[in-house]
Amino acid sequence: MTIHGYHTAAGREAWRAELRATLSLGWPLVLTNLAQTAMTTTDVIMTGRLGAHVLAAGALGTNLYFAVLIFCIGLVTATAPMVAREIGRNRHSVREVRRTVRQGLWSAGLISIPAWLILWNGETILLAFGQQPNLAAAAGDYLRTLQWSVLPFLAYLVLRSFMSALERPLWSLAIGAAAILFNIGANWCLMYGNLGFPALGLPGSGIATSLSSTLLFAGLATVALTDRRFRRYHLFGRIWRADWPRFVEFWRLGLPIAATLAFEVTIFNAAVFLMGLLGAAELAAHSIAIQIASLTFMVPLGIGQAATVRVGRAYGAGDPDGVTRAGWTAFALVFGFMLLTATAMITIPEVLVSAFLDVRDPANARVVSLAVTFLAFAALFQVVDGGQAVAIGMLRGLHDTRVPMMIAATGYWVLGLPLGATLAFPLGMRGAGIWIGLATGLAIVASLLMWRWMRRDRLGLVGGIRRPVELAPAH
Repeated sequence: MTIHGYHTAAGREAWRAELRATLSLGWPLVLTNLAQTAMTTTDVIMTGRLGAHVLAAGALGTNLYFAVLIFCIGLVTATAPMVAREIGRNRHSVREVRRTVRQGLWSAGLISIPAWLILWNGETILLAFGQQPNLAAAAGDYLRTLQWSVLPFLAYLVLRSFMSALERPLWSLAIGAAAILFNIGANWCLMYGNLGFPALGLPGSGIATSLSSTLLFAGLATVALTDRRFRRYHLFGRIWRADWPRFVEFWRLGLPIAATLAFEVTIFNAAVFLMGLLGAAELAAHSIAIQIASLTFMVPLGIGQAATVRVGRAYGAGDPDGVTRAGWTAFALVFGFMLLTATAMITIPEVLVSAFLDVRDPANARVVSLAVTFLAFAALFQVVDGGQAVAIGMLRGLHDTRVPMMIAATGYWVLGLPLGATLAFPLGMRGAGIWIGLATGLAIVASLLMWRWMRRDRLGLVGGIRRPVELAPAH
C-alpha cells in the first residue's frame, strides 16, 4: 500500500489530521454500537439465568428478529452517506439535509410494516426451519413483544446517522448509555417479576427492548428539536411533504446496503438454525461465542461508519486525496484492533465465557467446552471480519453499494454457508465445521472488497471525482 502524499511535511500533517478526525468521530460511534449491542447482550445474560432451554429459545427468537431488522437497518443506513455527501458539497446545506432525513424517516415507517408481519408469525417460520416445537413456541411468544421495537429503533438510527454525518455523535452515545440502564431495570422487573411486576420471562424481555428503543428515539428527537446545532435543520418540519426523486434515490442507495447486511447477518442466523439441529448444547454455546464476537465487531463497525462519513464528505467535496486518506486511516485502525481481540479469544476464552455461564458448574461443562472451541474459530476470522466491515464502509462513502452486495451474496451464501453445512453434517465436524464455513465466507468477502477499494480509480468510482446527480429543488 502506497501512503499517498506522506513523503512531504504537508502530506504527513494531512494524514495526522485525518487520524484525529476519524478517531474523534469513530470512538463515540464505537461506544454507541457497544451500547446497542450491550442491550442484546444483557438480554442474553439475564435470559441465561432462567436456564439453558430459555436461553436457546431466546437465541432462536433473537436471530430471527435480527434477520429481519438488519435488512431494515441497511435501508435507513443510506441516510449517512447521503447527508455526508451534501455536507461535503456545501457545509452550510440545510434544506437538502432535512429532505434526506425526512425520506429516511418515511422509509423507516414503510419498511416496518412487513417486518411486523414476519415477526408476528415467528413461531410458524421457526417450525418451517425444523426447530423443536417447544423452542419455537417460546421464541414466537418472545417475538410478538420484541417486534414493536423495530420502528422506534429505525427512526432512532435515521437521527443518529444525521448527527454522525455532522460529526456530532456524542448525544447518541449518551442516550444509548441511558437506554442500557433502562433496559437492565426493565428486564429485571418484567422477566423476573420484581417490584410487583408479573414474571413474564422471555416476553418480558421483548417488552423491555421495545420500551428501550422508544427511549432511544424519543431522546434523540428531543435533542434534534432543542440543541442549537441541530434545531436549525427543522427536521420534523413539513414531514408530510413528499420528495419523490430523493425518496427513489434513498431506496436506490439503501436497498443494496440492506441486502448486503442481510446476506452477512443471515449467514450467522443460518448458522444458529444449523446449530439448533445439532442440539441445545451446541446452540447455547454458539449463542455465547457469537455474542462475544458481536461485541468486538462493534469497533470495526463504528470505524467503518466513520469511514463512510469521512469518505463521503471528501467525495462530495471532489477531493480524491481526502478519499484515500479517510479510507486507509480507518482500515489501519481496524486491523490493529482486531489483532488484539483475536489474541484475547485464544488466550483467555474461559474468562470470556464466564460472563454468560458459571464455568465451574458441572452441568454447564459441555456448553463451556463447546463455547471455548467456537471462540478459537471466531479468533481466526477477527481480522477478516473487521476488514470487510471497514472496507464496505469505505465503499459506501463513494455510494458504491451494488457490487459489494453481489460480493457479499457470493462469499456468504454461494461459498461460505454450503462449505460450513458440508463440513458439519456429511463430514461429521458438527459445530466446528459451521464456524470454518463462516470464517471462509468472511475471508472471501473481505479480500474482494479490498480489491475493489484499491482499484477504485480504474473502476471509475472516484474518477474525476464524479459529481452526484442533482435532486429536485428544495422546498
